[in-house]
Amino acid sequence: MPEALENVRITLASRPKGSPVPENFQIERQPVPAAAEGEVLLQILFLSLDPYMRGRMDDAKSYAAPVGIGQVMEGGTVARVIRSRNSDFAPGDLVLSHSGWQTYATSNGEGLRKLDPQQAPLTTALGVLGMPGFTAYAGLRNIGKPQHGETVVVAAASGAVGAVVGQIARIRGARVVGIAGGAEKCAYVSGELGFDVAIDHRAKDFTAQLALACPDGIDVYFENVGGHVWEAVFPLLNDFARVPVCGLIAHYNNEAAEGFDRLPGFMRAVLRKSLTVRGFIQREFAAQRPDFLEEASGWLADGRLKFREDIVDGLDNAPEAFIGLLQGKNFGKLIVRVSE
Repeated sequence: MPEALENVRITLASRPKGSPVPENFQIERQPVPAAAEGEVLLQILFLSLDPYMRGRMDDAKSYAAPVGIGQVMEGGTVARVIRSRNSDFAPGDLVLSHSGWQTYATSNGEGLRKLDPQQAPLTTALGVLGMPGFTAYAGLRNIGKPQHGETVVVAAASGAVGAVVGQIARIRGARVVGIAGGAEKCAYVSGELGFDVAIDHRAKDFTAQLALACPDGIDVYFENVGGHVWEAVFPLLNDFARVPVCGLIAHYNNEAAEGFDRLPGFMRAVLRKSLTVRGFIQREFAAQRPDFLEEASGWLADGRLKFREDIVDGLDNAPEAFIGLLQGKNFGKLIVRVSE
């Protein structure tokens, strides 16, 4: 490895006030770190960009610690081992890691998973066969529990999680209504992905369209968004409906609660309709990951599970791409190609 190589890192420069801006990020260049005894040196090939990263930018109590000022932004990565002082890994091994927004990283091997590019494209380890895909699988399996013939509604249906949710629900025999932003995304959801109906949440008559698409109500609503989408879904929930709460991207940039207090009406509906509304983090169900990989790999191989990726070239472009993600500008799983 040439000594002249630099490690490009993107760190958190300041905490956002509302929507992130480029000034919240700092691009730094440092010497490539050396692998200590028992460690490997990784060259990052691909970086996953995901909505949860917005929460890590805030210094607020959550299910995970925030990124510190001056620390590398965190994120899932696909990497190549270029130097090893760990007997479990050899130079050239391709691995799934959590190395964050940088071009090189060291690891003691804990949490690394070897990848076989002959079985599936490397990028799928960050998307359809990775954390987003498993999030969809776990939320449906443990909370949504769709039954044959039930109506499942999916928010952000063209995204990395929502697309998998709807396809698995279809495999399980449910009727699936996808909600996406814009005609192009809706055409993809109802065409390529095979959802029964796709509705544009930007349409002026969105609420009416959703009610028309769900004449028998909604049995499962997979929540990725919140905001006006939730407002349209909520009155349509059937008795005993299940709501896996995966994300609330419409609210991630809110600095404070907005509007009047809707909690009493919500709680009355939970009681009256016997609703199940449960937030979850995919790692709660980590023991089911082997089941997911076996089933999802089979669905991918036989064509029942399809995916789309939105790949941005260059780590320097990660901040702009991430800001666009929070605005719905990506189309499919957002990934940064860090190195060839």
